[in-house]
Amino acid sequence: MSQKRHIEPLLWSLFGAGGTTIAFFFPAMILVVLAVSLGVIPAEALSYERMSGFFLNNLFGQLILLVALVPSYWACIHRIYHGLHDLGFHPGAGLKVLFYGATLVLSVITIILVLF
Repeated sequence: MSQKRHIEPLLWSLFGAGGTTIAFFFPAMILVVLAVSLGVIPAEALSYERMSGFFLNNLFGQLILLVALVPSYWACIHRIYHGLHDLGFHPGAGLKVLFYGATLVLSVITIILVLF
């Protein structure tokens, strides 16, 4: 019996983490934008200076930004890759490595840019 290991469970778990992130963060972001546009939250509270200060100069804000972005990358690329299968295109292993490799590079670049 073969003991060949597959990376697919890891990719599906990253997809699940990204899908969960998208499901929790983005509706909240939409509600905040609606609250600002309706005047419930003052627009100055979400000014560029305040938001960039929170997300780029505060460790808690940096972690929130990373949790919102990085898993979302993996969910998006996984949907694109498997969506190609649904459309009848069957990319080979080379394209899979390119897709997921580029997503890994993008994730590492995002982590470096946000934290350093």
